[in-house]
Amino acid sequence: MIQLLLVEDNEMNRDMLTRRLERKGFDIVAAGDGEQALAMIEESMPDLVLMDMNLPIKNGWATCQELRKNPRTEKLPVIALTAHAMAEDKQKALDAGCDDYTTKPIDFPLLIQKIENLLSKKTELGV
Repeated sequence: MIQLLLVEDNEMNRDMLTRRLERKGFDIVAAGDGEQALAMIEESMPDLVLMDMNLPIKNGWATCQELRKNPRTEKLPVIALTAHAMAEDKQKALDAGCDDYTTKPIDFPLLIQKIENLLSKKTELGV
């Protein structure tokens, strides 16, 4: 089963997304901040990370930059989830190392498409 790490500090958003993703057949683990996310990634190495960018303790940008510096996690697919919808916000997330970007409120069919695209690339690369 494909495991996704959902990093989201808003409990309502986290619960709603978890339920919807589980219905699509994904195994979901969740973290509420960047520090917790890094610890969970070390522990369980998910197939893909859905990363809210505005997080307490360690934000999504810093968390993603840290993932990219670690040889073990440098190729881990990360999709930024954010309410920031400006072009420069998207570029900031990509510059931090995110592989893709989606805005809130989340277009769920589009998110599923992005997840599937990144997972198929990961498989093609043998990562």
